[in-house]
Amino acid sequence: MRLPFFMAAVVSLLAAVHAAPPPHDGKPEPAVFIEKLRAGREQTIVYYGTSLTQAGAWTRFLTEELTAKFPGQVTARNSGGPGMHSGWGLRNVDERVIAHKPDVVFIEFAINDAVARFKLSPAKAKENLNQMIDRILAARPECEIILQVMNPVVGKPEGDSGWRPTMEECQNNYREVAKERGLKLIDHMPAWSDVLAKGEARFRVYVPDGVHPAQEGWRQIVMPELRRQLGL
Repeated sequence: MRLPFFMAAVVSLLAAVHAAPPPHDGKPEPAVFIEKLRAGREQTIVYYGTSLTQAGAWTRFLTEELTAKFPGQVTARNSGGPGMHSGWGLRNVDERVIAHKPDVVFIEFAINDAVARFKLSPAKAKENLNQMIDRILAARPECEIILQVMNPVVGKPEGDSGWRPTMEECQNNYREVAKERGLKLIDHMPAWSDVLAKGEARFRVYVPDGVHPAQEGWRQIVMPELRRQLGL
């Protein structure tokens, strides 16, 4: 019974990937905060998003790598909220982000903006994202904002509490806002599509519950693209 849903998910995913830039289309410009670290300046990082941030091993891996490369220069705060969407992100941005006086903020909420039971339209989700960015930059004009499109979801069909019928639209919000505002975008979907194209069983090696990558998923699939895009 899950095969039609899975095939539909693959078709939708591949369509989104073709609309996005290729994953290895040249060497990206290094992130501004990386250049500042190389210049010897201290930097405060805030990770802001869903459970993919709050419990995602990528935040720990990245912080450890940066701390090793730039000892004594990095302060990192994980302000993610499990099960949360961009409405929560906007309501809590002052306390959970701005209060830490960040030099760079990583933002991802698209995966939960798409959850049907939250009744959040893609248009409203995009508005929330823009307002979050506006609030951060009003308080911290030199802050670098880095947007992320995370992994696909499988095994959450219509009727499931985790059904995400607007996933592609919500992910495209991040691509559009990054382009419109000149922000760095780290799009993990091309790398994940390579895994998913090998079948759901292969995908679940890295994402056992169909939503949250296991440690090796973060290490093997996400971290290489993070390093490339940040200039590490």
